Amino acid sequence: MTTKPRSRPHPQHDEILRLLTEGLSAAEVARRLRADRASVRAIRRAAGLPAFEKPPPPTLEEKWQARVHPLDGGHLEWLGERARGATPVMRFQGKSVSPLAIAFRMRTGREPVGQVRAECDVPYCVAPGCVEDEPGRLRIREQLRYLKGTAERSPFCARGHDQAVHGRYEPDGTAYCHECKVTQRGAASATVAERSS
Repeated sequence: MTTKPRSRPHPQHDEILRLLTEGLSAAEVARRLRADRASVRAIRRAAGLPAFEKPPPPTLEEKWQARVHPLDGGHLEWLGERARGATPVMRFQGKSVSPLAIAFRMRTGREPVGQVRAECDVPYCVAPGCVEDEPGRLRIREQLRYLKGTAERSPFCARGHDQAVHGRYEPDGTAYCHECKVTQRGAASATVAERSS
Protein backbone atom coordinates (compact mmCIF):
# COMPACT_ATOMS: atom_id res chain seq x y z
CA MET A 1 0.00 0.00 0.00
CA THR A 2 1.41 3.37 -0.94
CA THR A 3 0.57 6.57 0.81
CA LYS A 4 -0.23 9.52 -1.37
CA PRO A 5 2.05 12.49 -0.83
CA ARG A 6 0.68 15.25 1.35
CA SER A 7 0.07 18.57 -0.27
CA ARG A 8 0.95 20.34 2.97
CA PRO A 9 3.35 19.29 5.76
CA HIS A 10 2.18 17.61 8.95
CA PRO A 11 1.26 20.25 11.56
CA GLN A 12 3.96 18.87 13.89
CA HIS A 13 6.50 18.11 11.13
CA ASP A 14 9.37 20.15 12.58
CA GLU A 15 8.90 18.81 16.12
CA ILE A 16 8.60 15.21 14.85
CA LEU A 17 11.76 15.62 12.76
CA ARG A 18 13.65 17.11 15.71
CA LEU A 19 12.76 14.17 17.98
CA LEU A 20 13.57 11.61 15.27
CA THR A 21 17.02 13.16 14.72
CA GLU A 22 17.61 12.94 18.50
CA GLY A 23 17.36 9.16 18.07
CA LEU A 24 13.87 8.46 19.40
CA SER A 25 11.75 5.69 17.90
CA ALA A 26 8.68 6.47 15.80
CA ALA A 27 6.52 4.91 18.51
CA GLU A 28 8.07 7.14 21.21
CA VAL A 29 7.72 10.28 19.07
CA ALA A 30 4.08 9.40 18.32
CA ARG A 31 3.42 8.83 22.01
CA ARG A 32 5.05 12.08 23.13
CA LEU A 33 3.37 14.25 20.51
CA ARG A 34 0.13 12.28 20.28
CA ALA A 35 0.70 11.90 16.57
CA ASP A 36 -0.11 9.04 14.22
CA ARG A 37 2.72 6.46 13.99
CA ALA A 38 2.32 6.12 10.23
CA SER A 39 2.80 9.89 9.83
CA VAL A 40 5.92 9.80 12.01
CA ARG A 41 7.34 6.87 9.98
CA ALA A 42 6.56 8.72 6.72
CA ILE A 43 8.43 11.81 7.96
CA ARG A 44 11.39 9.58 8.95
CA ARG A 45 11.47 8.02 5.46
CA ALA A 46 11.08 11.37 3.68
CA ALA A 47 13.99 12.81 5.70
CA GLY A 48 16.14 9.78 4.84
CA LEU A 49 16.73 8.94 8.49
CA PRO A 50 17.74 5.33 9.26
CA ALA A 51 15.29 3.02 10.99
CA PHE A 52 15.37 3.17 14.77
CA GLU A 53 17.68 0.66 16.42
CA LYS A 54 16.96 -0.18 20.02
CA PRO A 55 20.07 0.47 22.12
CA PRO A 56 21.63 -2.61 23.69
CA PRO A 57 20.67 -3.23 27.31
CA PRO A 58 23.25 -2.11 29.88
CA THR A 59 25.90 -4.61 30.89
CA LEU A 60 25.99 -5.92 34.44
CA GLU A 61 28.81 -3.51 35.30
CA GLU A 62 27.02 -0.53 33.70
CA LYS A 63 23.85 -1.29 35.66
CA TRP A 64 25.94 -1.62 38.86
CA GLN A 65 27.74 1.69 38.15
CA ALA A 66 24.40 3.50 37.73
CA ARG A 67 23.37 2.46 41.26
CA VAL A 68 26.39 3.57 43.30
CA HIS A 69 27.18 6.91 44.90
CA PRO A 70 30.76 7.92 45.79
CA LEU A 71 31.53 8.71 49.43
CA ASP A 72 34.62 10.22 51.05
CA GLY A 73 37.65 7.96 51.21
CA GLY A 74 36.93 6.05 47.98
CA HIS A 75 33.91 4.21 49.41
CA LEU A 76 30.74 3.60 47.37
CA GLU A 77 27.21 3.66 48.75
CA TRP A 78 24.64 1.33 47.17
CA LEU A 79 21.56 3.23 45.97
CA GLY A 80 19.79 0.24 44.46
CA GLU A 81 17.49 -2.41 45.88
CA ARG A 82 18.17 -4.05 49.24
CA ALA A 83 17.20 -7.42 50.69
CA ARG A 84 15.39 -7.77 54.02
CA GLY A 85 18.53 -7.35 56.13
CA ALA A 86 19.52 -4.18 54.21
CA THR A 87 22.03 -6.20 52.16
CA PRO A 88 22.51 -4.70 48.67
CA VAL A 89 20.94 -6.76 45.88
CA MET A 90 20.40 -6.20 42.15
CA ARG A 91 18.28 -7.87 39.46
CA PHE A 92 19.96 -8.61 36.14
CA GLN A 93 18.43 -10.61 33.30
CA GLY A 94 15.79 -12.01 35.64
CA LYS A 95 18.24 -13.13 38.33
CA SER A 96 19.17 -11.70 41.70
CA VAL A 97 22.88 -10.84 41.90
CA SER A 98 25.08 -9.45 44.65
CA PRO A 99 26.50 -5.96 44.01
CA LEU A 100 29.31 -6.91 46.39
CA ALA A 101 30.19 -9.92 44.21
CA ILE A 102 30.12 -7.69 41.10
CA ALA A 103 32.52 -5.25 42.79
CA PHE A 104 34.79 -8.17 43.73
CA ARG A 105 34.81 -9.48 40.13
CA MET A 106 35.53 -5.99 38.81
CA ARG A 107 38.63 -5.77 41.02
CA THR A 108 39.98 -9.31 40.76
CA GLY A 109 38.65 -10.61 37.45
CA ARG A 110 37.54 -13.87 39.08
CA GLU A 111 34.42 -15.28 40.71
CA PRO A 112 34.30 -14.91 44.50
CA VAL A 113 34.53 -17.92 46.79
CA GLY A 114 31.85 -17.86 49.48
CA GLN A 115 30.20 -14.67 50.69
CA VAL A 116 31.59 -11.27 49.71
CA ARG A 117 31.58 -8.58 52.39
CA ALA A 118 32.95 -5.09 52.83
CA GLU A 119 36.10 -5.11 54.96
CA CYS A 120 36.01 -1.37 55.64
CA ASP A 121 34.11 0.43 58.40
CA VAL A 122 31.42 1.74 56.03
CA PRO A 123 28.31 -0.46 56.32
CA TYR A 124 27.42 -2.20 53.04
CA CYS A 125 30.15 -0.38 51.08
CA VAL A 126 30.33 -1.75 47.53
CA ALA A 127 33.65 -0.20 46.46
CA PRO A 128 35.75 -2.82 44.65
CA GLY A 129 38.76 -1.99 46.83
CA CYS A 130 36.79 -2.58 50.03
CA VAL A 131 35.24 -6.00 49.38
CA GLU A 132 36.70 -9.46 49.94
CA ASP A 133 35.52 -13.04 49.52
CA GLU A 134 35.99 -15.65 52.28
CA PRO A 135 39.58 -16.65 51.42
CA GLY A 136 40.56 -12.99 51.13
CA ARG A 137 39.01 -12.14 54.51
CA LEU A 138 40.75 -15.09 56.14
CA ARG A 139 44.09 -14.05 54.67
CA ILE A 140 43.71 -10.39 55.74
CA ARG A 141 42.53 -11.28 59.25
CA GLU A 142 45.28 -13.85 59.68
CA GLN A 143 47.86 -11.24 58.65
CA LEU A 144 46.34 -8.81 61.16
CA ARG A 145 46.65 -11.48 63.84
CA TYR A 146 50.37 -11.92 63.11
CA LEU A 147 50.96 -8.14 62.97
CA LYS A 148 49.45 -7.87 66.45
CA GLY A 149 51.87 -10.53 67.67
CA THR A 150 49.14 -13.07 68.46
CA ALA A 151 50.17 -16.71 68.52
CA GLU A 152 49.45 -19.00 65.58
CA ARG A 153 45.99 -20.60 65.59
CA SER A 154 46.01 -24.15 66.98
CA PRO A 155 45.28 -26.88 64.40
CA PHE A 156 42.18 -28.11 66.32
CA CYS A 157 39.60 -26.34 68.51
CA ALA A 158 38.67 -27.49 72.04
CA ARG A 159 36.00 -29.78 70.53
CA GLY A 160 38.43 -31.32 68.04
CA HIS A 161 37.30 -29.58 64.83
CA ASP A 162 40.03 -29.19 62.20
CA GLN A 163 40.78 -25.46 62.01
CA ALA A 164 42.15 -25.76 58.48
CA VAL A 165 38.53 -26.52 57.50
CA HIS A 166 36.43 -24.76 60.18
CA GLY A 167 38.76 -22.04 61.43
CA ARG A 168 37.76 -18.40 60.91
CA TYR A 169 38.86 -15.01 62.21
CA GLU A 170 36.87 -12.08 63.59
CA PRO A 171 37.61 -8.67 61.98
CA ASP A 172 40.10 -7.94 64.79
CA GLY A 173 42.03 -11.17 64.09
CA THR A 174 40.56 -13.23 66.96
CA ALA A 175 40.38 -16.89 65.93
CA TYR A 176 37.20 -18.93 66.33
CA CYS A 177 35.77 -22.26 65.17
CA HIS A 178 32.93 -21.79 62.69
CA GLU A 179 31.56 -25.30 63.35
CA CYS A 180 31.36 -24.62 67.10
CA LYS A 181 29.63 -21.29 66.44
CA VAL A 182 27.04 -22.97 64.17
CA THR A 183 26.45 -25.69 66.78
CA GLN A 184 26.00 -23.08 69.54
CA ARG A 185 23.52 -21.10 67.42
CA GLY A 186 21.53 -24.27 66.72
CA ALA A 187 21.43 -25.16 70.41
CA ALA A 188 20.35 -21.62 71.34
CA SER A 189 17.56 -21.70 68.72
CA ALA A 190 16.35 -25.08 70.01
CA THR A 191 16.28 -23.74 73.59
CA VAL A 192 14.24 -20.70 72.54
CA ALA A 193 11.84 -22.95 70.61
CA GLU A 194 11.39 -25.23 73.65
CA ARG A 195 10.67 -22.29 75.96
CA SER A 196 8.05 -20.82 73.64
CA SER A 197 6.15 -24.10 73.24
